[in-house]
Amino acid sequence: MAINFDAANKALRGKTADEIVVWALAQEGRPVVTTNFRPYEAVILHLITQQKADIDVIWIDHQKNRPATYTFAKKVIEDLTLRVTKYTPLEDAAIPDAANIAEGERTTAQDEEIHQFSLKVKLEPFQRAMRETAPSVWFTALRRVQNANRDAMQIVEPGPNGVIKVNPLLNFSDAEMEAYLAKYDLPNEWDYFDPAKAGEKRECGLHNGRLAEVQ
Repeated sequence: MAINFDAANKALRGKTADEIVVWALAQEGRPVVTTNFRPYEAVILHLITQQKADIDVIWIDHQKNRPATYTFAKKVIEDLTLRVTKYTPLEDAAIPDAANIAEGERTTAQDEEIHQFSLKVKLEPFQRAMRETAPSVWFTALRRVQNANRDAMQIVEPGPNGVIKVNPLLNFSDAEMEAYLAKYDLPNEWDYFDPAKAGEKRECGLHNGRLAEVQ
């Protein structure tokens, strides 16, 4: 699907998250939303399903989540009646020791070790999900405040395999996320750990151009 991303972003500037979702759902083809059930994920899932209750939800589960995250996921899935397909790694992979080393203190080799782990437990399942579901629109919960790389992102961007990547919450602050949760009485949880990121500010590879490395 060919769209003018510059024009789309200009048109969507200043629009509400709901309006962005409505615009994206009006595009031709099949929409999906991805999740990992990290903190605040109930916001994006509620936001999207208010407009399209039967949207396909893709859960990329690296299978290293803590029990609280799985409990949270179960509640959100039940409360919102989500249509979820879970994608997990094809092979188990041990969490690298480097995942416990603070960001900025790891060697280049240790960073590469974490990235290779990410390829197995997150990027490969994601690529497989994209191939099998073949979406035209991909909704994410990305926000500018999460890290410096995301600060430069746009509301609408080209994604892998020609998909339109849509970030309706891009300009939301933590306070706005909290307010949304409170307004709709949505659950949240903070006992979340992503060993593929090994640090809150590190990109695991889904959103920084390293998907092409997955074979």
